[in-house]
Amino acid sequence: MGILDHVSELFSFEHNHHSKKRKQLQTVEIKVKMDCEGCERRVKKAVKDMKGVNQVEVNPKQNKLTVTGYVEPKKVLKRVRNKTGKHAEVWPYVPYDVVYHPYVAGAYDKKAPPGYVRNVLDDPKVSNLARASSMEERYSTAFSDENPNACTVM
Repeated sequence: MGILDHVSELFSFEHNHHSKKRKQLQTVEIKVKMDCEGCERRVKKAVKDMKGVNQVEVNPKQNKLTVTGYVEPKKVLKRVRNKTGKHAEVWPYVPYDVVYHPYVAGAYDKKAPPGYVRNVLDDPKVSNLARASSMEERYSTAFSDENPNACTVM
């Protein structure tokens, strides 16, 4: 059986062809400044005809463009910048529940939509301040109402 398997691999067509990697379905979120309905249309039109795009959503109140499909985030970002001439960046915000200390310097952003803060967990300069250490966790939970063994000071 071993020789037959080896010979069948040599003559199989699948083995000789180089197969392309298929792109995965992803959602790309981009921050783009949109002042009017014309800006919205221009931003939406820039990415709607891209190969692999399934859905395009524009949220002008948050200055957010959401593209769903078999696309690469870098290509979508480049396309928005080139076609619209606007400054665009990958969506920099996360819900404030995700960050341990959402009001630390660098995380809190006045321009962020309500309920969102900057994603500082990936930023090495600010991530030490935004993450809670185990010692901080211990001290903060020592007086917590949610901890049944907590100390009560009145």
